[in-house]
Amino acid sequence: MNEHAHPTLIVERRDAIAGLVVQEGAARVSELAERFDVSPATVRRDLETLEDRGTLRRVHGGAVAVERDREVGQTSPAPSSQGSSSRSAQAVRMGEAVVDMIAGGETIFLGPGALCLEVARSLQGHGRVTVVTNGLEIAHWLATHTEHRLIITGGQVEDRDLALVGRLVRDALSSLRADRVILELGGVSAVEGLTQDSLPQAEIARVLLETGSKIVVVVPPERVGRVAAAPVGPITSADAVVTSREAPSAYLWDLSEVGVEIVLA
Repeated sequence: MNEHAHPTLIVERRDAIAGLVVQEGAARVSELAERFDVSPATVRRDLETLEDRGTLRRVHGGAVAVERDREVGQTSPAPSSQGSSSRSAQAVRMGEAVVDMIAGGETIFLGPGALCLEVARSLQGHGRVTVVTNGLEIAHWLATHTEHRLIITGGQVEDRDLALVGRLVRDALSSLRADRVILELGGVSAVEGLTQDSLPQAEIARVLLETGSKIVVVVPPERVGRVAAAPVGPITSADAVVTSREAPSAYLWDLSEVGVEIVLA
């Protein structure tokens, strides 16, 4: 089995899986593993990433296309549970809200993650900018859909969201001069500050906080007020927090009380 595929091939495999699920309406993990010559665990990670994008919804043993949930007898999740279609709409809004902050000619650093991918998509048609990224999926999309100047850091690939991490990234970022740093984090709390689920990505984020750039944190609404595993920095390190209007108002109020700019999409 090809468990160590080139990052571009991983992107292509996930695109192929998404197209297959949309076309067929559903697919089983075992069938996808055999078709793409990877392990079931790899397929499950692919499905998790695709669900985060809103392309499909995972069910026991496989996945179904979002638009066919009702046809296969699945009950759509309540709005409060942040179902995949709801997340997709939120992600698009948040991506557009971030891009509204960016002026033509700026140099931006764009981190990995599903929300940052929506930022990249919203840059299509935007005045030309320079994008520095350690997200291979984001780099692939920008290179194939836009004419923005693109700079990719080196580093080791973290398979979860195709993030580049490690010493090569830190060395590349030590001389970074960006107008704006855009990061997707796993937790934002007025008390506990900025946190991340991935330890290697948290380390990269801490380096970025020291660059002197404007820091824009993008966070899903259900993670506002949440504390993830690895600390990144105090909440005052962020110049703005972008989330959606579904975020809990109590936590948003706490953030505003400490002087953080909040942008609700």
